[in-house]
Amino acid sequence: AMLDERGNRIKVAGPSTPVSLLGLDGAPTSGDRFIVMDDEREAKQIAAKRLQLQREQSVRSQKKMTLEEIGRRLKVGDFKELNIILRGDVDGSVEALSDSLQKLTTEEIQVNIIHKGVGQISESDILLATASDAIVIGFQVRPSAQARKLAEKEEVEIRMYSIIYDAINEIHDAMEGMLSAEVKEEIMGSAEIREVFKISKVGTIAGCMVLDGTIERNHDIRVIRDGVVLFTGKLGSLKRFKDDVKDVRQGFECGLNVEKFNDIQAGDVIEAFSHIEVKRKL
Repeated sequence: AMLDERGNRIKVAGPSTPVSLLGLDGAPTSGDRFIVMDDEREAKQIAAKRLQLQREQSVRSQKKMTLEEIGRRLKVGDFKELNIILRGDVDGSVEALSDSLQKLTTEEIQVNIIHKGVGQISESDILLATASDAIVIGFQVRPSAQARKLAEKEEVEIRMYSIIYDAINEIHDAMEGMLSAEVKEEIMGSAEIREVFKISKVGTIAGCMVLDGTIERNHDIRVIRDGVVLFTGKLGSLKRFKDDVKDVRQGFECGLNVEKFNDIQAGDVIEAFSHIEVKRKL
């Protein structure tokens, strides 16, 4: 479907006419050309070929890359390129972060953005990282459950950020061989919101099912919708039936309230996480 700026369906759009398009199987990049073709089969073949060529860029060794490994290789002189797969919540953020990371290129190391896109981190991103010796960077997005499991299996590192400068500074530090990996984020559990209740003087209460791990009252949490992080904060309350509880384990239902955030919907995911200190591995 094609809609004008008022949301009305239209069949024809002339030059300089703003429109919204529905039905694309992915998010285009700013500046991409929109080409109309008479033959749908030919259009699909061209699109598939271009996607395949894009995926096959810079296929190299199978040894997996981490930011710690970058610093180690620089010290021993065994490093020339850093390949990055970049995912973000909106096109503007992806382009800004991509440009900033590419500007980090020096005489010793070349930064290559081999793939970038909008939306959650998928299994295909992990497979591409495996084939191209890349790390995956997510900005305000999370990996799907299947992508997370595949990354663990293939030993592909996924780095997630909510502030662009944190991503830039950490990659820069790694390139200088000065990365200090003292604090690591650990996912403790996740719950799916099944029902939402509006209660006066309390706010929005979510009826949830814990899908994985354990949700604890003092955990930091994220509210995730379709793979995109909407809010990061704390729980206001955690209950089983009418009783306040400290934690709820996998397979049990619970009611919770997100502190200072009420824009939750059925189908949203509550992801609980904590930060733990780990020793650096050389």
